[in-house]
Amino acid sequence: MAETLDENVLDIAQEWRKAGREVALATVVQTWGSAPRGVGSHLAIDGEGQFVGSVSGGCVEGAVVAEAIEVIESGEPRMLDFGVADETAWEVGLSCGGKIKVFVEKVG
Repeated sequence: MAETLDENVLDIAQEWRKAGREVALATVVQTWGSAPRGVGSHLAIDGEGQFVGSVSGGCVEGAVVAEAIEVIESGEPRMLDFGVADETAWEVGLSCGGKIKVFVEKVG
């Protein structure tokens, strides 16, 4: 599948909302060291776990999707941290030596 541009992710999230789907948006807000995606990268997630875009890759995105579903259910935004100093870094697949912060919010 071809990479989706960040602008397209926002358009798709808007279309999902117009179609009545609940949506969360994850945005990379900070990086340090080696990070697969830069600040401003987006991942849109619907309430069923379907997603488009990218904030990191691999298992990090799986963790972000799981958190996003909880954000959709609760309506409470979250700041997620992934990095090699974090004991969960290896578990979620961020072994590239960097750190990222991802803000996840429900789109209303």
